[in-house]
Amino acid sequence: MARLGSWIEPFPDGIYVKPADAWVDPSEPKERALVTHGHADHARGGHAHVWATPETFAIMECRYGPQQGTRVDYGEVIRLGEVDVSFVPAGHVLGSAQIVLEHGGERVVVSGDYKRRPDPTCAPFEPVPCDIFITEATFGLPVFRHPDTGSEMDRLLERLHANPDRCVLVGAYALGKAQRLIMELRRRGHHDPIYIHGALQRLCELYQEHGVELGDIRPATGASKEELRGRIVLSPPGALNDRWSRRLPDPITAMASGWMRVRQRARQRNVELPLIVSDHADWDELTETLTELRPKEVWITHGREDALMHWCAMHQIKARELNLVGYEDEDD
Repeated sequence: MARLGSWIEPFPDGIYVKPADAWVDPSEPKERALVTHGHADHARGGHAHVWATPETFAIMECRYGPQQGTRVDYGEVIRLGEVDVSFVPAGHVLGSAQIVLEHGGERVVVSGDYKRRPDPTCAPFEPVPCDIFITEATFGLPVFRHPDTGSEMDRLLERLHANPDRCVLVGAYALGKAQRLIMELRRRGHHDPIYIHGALQRLCELYQEHGVELGDIRPATGASKEELRGRIVLSPPGALNDRWSRRLPDPITAMASGWMRVRQRARQRNVELPLIVSDHADWDELTETLTELRPKEVWITHGREDALMHWCAMHQIKARELNLVGYEDEDD
């Protein structure tokens, strides 16, 4: 009898689905690539044919130029070789998907990156019962328990209001995090202009083109110091301490990431106001998802595999590490 999932083969540069002759999130250019979402460690350029959600397609074209391929809506089932393939929301960023693969009476779900808490910028994670669940483990340690997002936004606004002559400069990744922060602030009643670094502009525009109403956002470059007092400014993390930030009015330096739970990381970036806002599942969300799905096997793609492997063993779930390369923490 064939081993469960024997038709799916993990390689260092991606997951190969043999009966479809296609790769999931390959790190090297391939003939046929199924892409979970638009972050650069999952969506590379150079594939001959891409299957992805329309939003992920748009993000890839924004970053890499025109793409050849097929746009697949959530819930639509397509046939590749001998495999039925569908894309289901992952709750990570705009257009992010879990890829559901069905072949020979088995169902495998490749989660990509995912989170379980609400995000006003993307469709929420949908649990799909399966035989094999291929999960990330970016925050796969019990120390990573993300606080309520609204309370982190309140901390940001309290610091802003207490320092009306300064601005708060928040480091946020260009795809997903920046737009989510803007929307979370709007939900807290902050409708003032929010200023953004030029590197964030194109993806903010793309989100707006896909129906995410970000409100009054303005370019920070060219704005006077007086105009920026008492304002929130968003930039890529790399711009927090470079020459660009020196023209701002005495900025309070903040950073929004799940990694801000680790004080050393905050200190390394000279972050005065660490904001623990993650676009990945934390430890409780990872383990609750596995409890909910109860797959026969869990395959762990990247992150802190050992603790999750141990948790699976304690809960009588067969687990294995895939040891893929090229997946980074940069998008959180």
